[in-house]
Amino acid sequence: MGRPLEQRPLRSTTSTIDIYIKLAQYPILADQIRTRMREEIFKRGVVDEAKFEEEVERLAVESQKREGLYDPYAQEPGHLWEKRKRRIRALHTDFYFGYNLPTELFERIVEELRREQSKAGELSDLAFNPEIAPWSMLFRQGEIYESKAPPEREKVSHHLEEIKVVLIKGMISDQLPFIGVAKRVFSIDDLRKIFERRIGGGKIGGKAAGMLLAWRILQQRDPEFGPDISAQVGIADSYFLGTDVIYDFRRMNKLDHVMNQKYRTLDEIREGYPRIVEEHLAGNFPATIVEQLAELLRQVGGSPLVVRSSSLLEDNFGSSFAGKYQSYFCPNQGSDKENLQALLNAIRRIYASTLNPDAILYRQRHGLIDYDERMAVLIQRVRGQRHGRYFFPTVAGVGYSRNPFRWNARIRREDGFLRVVWGIGTRAVERMGNDYPRLVALSHPQLRPEVTAKAVRKYSQHYIDLIDLQENLVKTLPVHEVLTGEYPFLRFVASQDRGDYIQEILSAASVEDSSELLVTFNVLMQDRRFVRLMRTALMRLEKAYRMPVDIEFTVEVIPDYPDANYRLHVLQCRPLSQREEGEPVEIPQDLPADDVIFSSSGLIPDGRVEGVRYMVFVDPLQYRAIANPTVRLEIGRAVGRLNEKLAGEAFILMGPGRWGSANIELGVRVSYADIFNTKALVEIAVAGVDGSPELSYGTHFFQDLVEGGIYALPLHLDEPDSTFDWDFFRESPNALAALSPADDGLEECIKVVDVRAVAPGCRLSILMDGSRDRAVGYLKAGDWEMKEEAATVYEESSYA
Repeated sequence: MGRPLEQRPLRSTTSTIDIYIKLAQYPILADQIRTRMREEIFKRGVVDEAKFEEEVERLAVESQKREGLYDPYAQEPGHLWEKRKRRIRALHTDFYFGYNLPTELFERIVEELRREQSKAGELSDLAFNPEIAPWSMLFRQGEIYESKAPPEREKVSHHLEEIKVVLIKGMISDQLPFIGVAKRVFSIDDLRKIFERRIGGGKIGGKAAGMLLAWRILQQRDPEFGPDISAQVGIADSYFLGTDVIYDFRRMNKLDHVMNQKYRTLDEIREGYPRIVEEHLAGNFPATIVEQLAELLRQVGGSPLVVRSSSLLEDNFGSSFAGKYQSYFCPNQGSDKENLQALLNAIRRIYASTLNPDAILYRQRHGLIDYDERMAVLIQRVRGQRHGRYFFPTVAGVGYSRNPFRWNARIRREDGFLRVVWGIGTRAVERMGNDYPRLVALSHPQLRPEVTAKAVRKYSQHYIDLIDLQENLVKTLPVHEVLTGEYPFLRFVASQDRGDYIQEILSAASVEDSSELLVTFNVLMQDRRFVRLMRTALMRLEKAYRMPVDIEFTVEVIPDYPDANYRLHVLQCRPLSQREEGEPVEIPQDLPADDVIFSSSGLIPDGRVEGVRYMVFVDPLQYRAIANPTVRLEIGRAVGRLNEKLAGEAFILMGPGRWGSANIELGVRVSYADIFNTKALVEIAVAGVDGSPELSYGTHFFQDLVEGGIYALPLHLDEPDSTFDWDFFRESPNALAALSPADDGLEECIKVVDVRAVAPGCRLSILMDGSRDRAVGYLKAGDWEMKEEAATVYEESSYA
């Protein structure tokens, strides 16, 4: 190691000055020369990189004070601070090299770079192996290739592609399907900007990778990618905490032992997770990481931030991990110390979430449990505008390039689908209490699933998620407390409720009572420019990915005359999980009425479920009568236990309202870990009971169902075309106590019907015809026991 700065004699300055004078003769190559000099300094053990950067920071602060800045973090803008550090780093490099290493090595570095520069400008062949070359060399060589005129660039296109692939694999993703798309759209400049925004080593993770890839696809002006919308598309200002940092964090805080958590039983994982969260929250980060995060906060000023998981497995081709890890909003309105602590805690919680029960179970179910789940973190400015004390986007939501639901025969599936909300987009991706997003079929955006004013009123958004800048908190508030006649984008967001009909807002002056306002987005859906932008974006992404995709987004409304313009901000993009299309389903017209257990219409998917032996039925009327919330929570846990007991059996779940909702008043609270073995989830709405089934398509909950091969089927018993055989469930014996003795106290609410016992020789079959919007569940006779025995024999022999 080199001697500390304070102990070095003055005679070292001569060689340092010599190096400085020589480097002045290479104004363009100087940065690359100094990068090579630092590589030699670190490689030869003169000083380690972390200590070197600590000294640069300290010297930069001292230089600020000499220049009269006595509050250096607050008085200097971020870009000037970075410029200051670059200059200090350059001089510090000259100092260390000049004092500790021979002049001959410096001359050799200069000569090697001059030769490389000369060869790069004259030859088409690479003079080095990109797989082992320093990234600084790759960036420089790639920039030289990209700067060539088209005919010359074509000659080196294979080398340029190789350089891109090496950088993408090292910095972004090693997933081959991703690389296949990314190398076509990323430029060397794009990759350099990602590198400059990365904190710590390792990759930036799947969520960050998907967002950046989608943005670059939509920036392409080549007609091959579709209509040019590049001027209307952007991404949030983003920073990336690399995947190596989680290793440093866990090693530093002696948390390596938690990695075997994924091999424990589900009960042990659930029991141990709160302790793991506490241990992570008590952990410390390396000083250099803390300093870089503090610098990030200085650069963004008082902008609110969202801190998002970005593991290597997230948003991949084949496994989305939708909703398995959390995002955390940092309002960023406190003191410097408070803001930094909030950011660090958000990162700690995301690190801990790699071991949450749902994520581990998801990995088990998808054959990924042995994969080393490396977690990067994506830090972004929240997209939105300030309105008084509140900060939120005008439009947020999720978009899908394929629409599996047709609530009208005119809807074209290939034109896509949106779930749109006002405010922060959490209400679009989660099932939030008694609240609903606007559902949009992009082929017919004004064609709502709801027809009457009463239905529109019920199935509209009643709450908004936003950031309260004054209280430094993320809040959920009633819409009428925020949406008033003074809101500048009122007519794009809302309509007026006139009782028997819904009326568009002609002027803000006509709004006398904010309680009359309904979030409808009607004007937005009538604007062809908005619809065309969303449809084109989804179409281009699907074409580039060569498969359906889904995105999370915000849309900025830009006032203009005579009409507004729109700017789409892509927050996330991933390949869309879809069921394989089977043969068309036809429902027999001659089914005996006594065999029909239920039938339904409205938002029906396509598919069939055959051979169901067990029906787990949570009685909606009994559930509503439960006053004790603890009992309602226990029902969700009992469903989870039955899910385990019935593993390997064909069973379905049926019950009230909106399963998976955070509001236990509206439905059974379950997570993916509680339902993953079921074949179908039938959500029942009973007249007079709150919690009508909502079209869950587009939510993280729905993604769980699709990837688990589980059908979601709404059953509206207040609709004239729906039927339900109450007597079948009330009169059938209850197998709950036999299957799960610990839950026998819940028999009044939970009924488990063994179809084989009730109707010998029969099983339940469910046919779903989405094209005709009809579904039926009926008892079907057949040689079911023989098929089940054959399946059992096959399963046993496959493990022999």
